[in-house]
Amino acid sequence: MKKLLSILMIISLVFVALAGCSTDSSAPADKADGGEKKEVRTIRAGIGLPEAHPQYQALLKWKEIVEAKTNGSVKVETYHSGTMGDDRQMTEKLQLGALEVTIPSTAPMVNFVKEFGVFDFPFLFANEEVADYVLDGPVGQELLDKLPAQDLIGLAYWENGFRNLTNSKKEVKSVEDFNGLKIRTMENEIHLAVFKALGANPTPMAFTELFTALQQGTVDGQENPLVTIYNSKFFEVQDYLSMTNHVYSPFVFLMSKKFYDASSDEEKEIFKAAAEEARDYERQLIRDGNAEYRQKLTDAGMTITDISPEVHQQLVEISSPIVDQFAEKVGADVIEKVRNAVKEAEAK
Repeated sequence: MKKLLSILMIISLVFVALAGCSTDSSAPADKADGGEKKEVRTIRAGIGLPEAHPQYQALLKWKEIVEAKTNGSVKVETYHSGTMGDDRQMTEKLQLGALEVTIPSTAPMVNFVKEFGVFDFPFLFANEEVADYVLDGPVGQELLDKLPAQDLIGLAYWENGFRNLTNSKKEVKSVEDFNGLKIRTMENEIHLAVFKALGANPTPMAFTELFTALQQGTVDGQENPLVTIYNSKFFEVQDYLSMTNHVYSPFVFLMSKKFYDASSDEEKEIFKAAAEEARDYERQLIRDGNAEYRQKLTDAGMTITDISPEVHQQLVEISSPIVDQFAEKVGADVIEKVRNAVKEAEAK
């Protein structure tokens, strides 16, 4: 009996050894010419917005392109709804190499590159086409070129969109209606200054805390593009929407410099080309959906108010001194370049 067990053990060991020498034909093409496995690197990409938002859908497209173009040598893990932190926290993680990709609004980016504050000035862009011209042109690239000094790489601008005001207290259709409203804003001093000038009580707060704050009445309202208002379900805790279009907010597609520098030239080109292709996809999703989002918000019970041209002009006049107030801090030369690019776009 002992002899039989010994024979069976020897046979088992032989099979194990043979199995260890075999090749798994179902494995992906991740072997170099010499037969050795290629290193598979992982990109962790996090955003603060929910998975229904076009930004996340475009991030999935970026993942798809990158994984296909790198033949599986780069894998992308995606995280939504602030599971990796808020915009500032995720950007700081990129600097440390603890996260590889995030796509924040430019507003919190002033904590890293002050010149991004130029995009926080109210009523800077008349429409999306003007914004595209400025962001995708030399002026936009000049700002992205300042990021490597902060251990960040900017690959493209995506769209957040024109921001509009919601609240749970009253219809806002005049300048006077802003008085006393406690409005959540991003952690950005220009946004705070604009709402103070309008008579509101701005309160900076992380986006991940916003729904609860609205639900509990900690703040009366908030301001965001229609796509964010709808996909974040703010209509459940907000009754009024005013189409103020007071600021156009871009997103900036960021990659950790640590990860980027460790990538090949071919991979770097793939990352950037994919970010630009996904950018166009994301912008189109948002622009095609704006009319639909407005109707859905109406159907959800929100009272939607269009701001009259007269009130719009009053808002412009009240907020315009904010540019002078922050010109030195943001950079007068950057403001002038953006204004000149806006004029070029409007002249086309």
